[in-house]
Amino acid sequence: MDSIAAELARYGVPFVGLNVLLQQLGLPIPAVPTMMVAGALAVSGRIDLLAALAVAVAASLAADLLWFWAGRRFGYPVLRFLCRVSLSPDTCVRQTEGIFERWGFYSVVVSKFVPGFSTVAPPIAGALSMRVGAFALASIASAVLWAGAAMGAGALFADEIDAALTWMASHLPLASAVVAVAVAAYALVKLWQRLRMTRLLASSMMSVAELRQRLDTEPRPFVIDIGSSLAQGARPHIPGAVLLDLDTLAQRDDFPDDRDIVVYCACPNEVSARRGAQLLLAKGYRRVRPLKGGIDAWVTAGQPVERGMPIAFAKPTRDNVAARGTVQADARERV
Repeated sequence: MDSIAAELARYGVPFVGLNVLLQQLGLPIPAVPTMMVAGALAVSGRIDLLAALAVAVAASLAADLLWFWAGRRFGYPVLRFLCRVSLSPDTCVRQTEGIFERWGFYSVVVSKFVPGFSTVAPPIAGALSMRVGAFALASIASAVLWAGAAMGAGALFADEIDAALTWMASHLPLASAVVAVAVAAYALVKLWQRLRMTRLLASSMMSVAELRQRLDTEPRPFVIDIGSSLAQGARPHIPGAVLLDLDTLAQRDDFPDDRDIVVYCACPNEVSARRGAQLLLAKGYRRVRPLKGGIDAWVTAGQPVERGMPIAFAKPTRDNVAARGTVQADARERV
């Protein structure tokens, strides 16, 4: 192999561990290519494969336990912070809540294979009081499967990786330029999507003060809390809000059309609320307004909140205007 492979062989095991640690802490540094190269080097005996695997698993577990503790200590806002710095905050939030809600323990086991979920799974597990022993076991199993698969693939395609490294060493400027352009293009697309979402409906945002005032007048706005039942059960919501996820919102067409519909979430840049507003506008509802700042701004302003299970609602008929927006709340606890 060329000089690149020689350097990787020399510092391979600690380099693999450092790379894995930094990625699992949340830095945009891919670790899979490094582990694949380690697997390829192990074929020729230039790296101890078991040592590299053990170091990768230990580094992954250390990062996971750190995020798990952060989630246990600071709660659900840690997830929102991680998703806020993501290039795809809406996907981050929705995937995290949906996957963990459906699979629980096993979602942590497969977390390393789900883009955007690997870093956010540990803090949400901590925030939801998953047992430390169960989490550590799931984290180790996930790291073993993830690192083992990457190194195994590297060993299987050792010749191809050797050829690629040789080409990169001979064409380093060109290879660097190709990688840089690809990364920049991906980032620009994601940033453009975020900018478009941020500008959408910006002028129709409702402030916390305006919503508070409108809730004391008739007709009251129809308020929708957008999020998974997992997220809604872990945080407060505005009294009287109907709790729905985006999938349910997309399927239903029985919302009141004689008043403002205010949608809010607990997510970065109100992305889920904006997406919910898009869905409602596409259905023909014109009086749709996302709440600026979401539930965080509502709580910060000292407004009353409730906790409870998701509530169902039925759209009243036009012959019974007084009954519009009626909700049946189950097991609601005022805090």
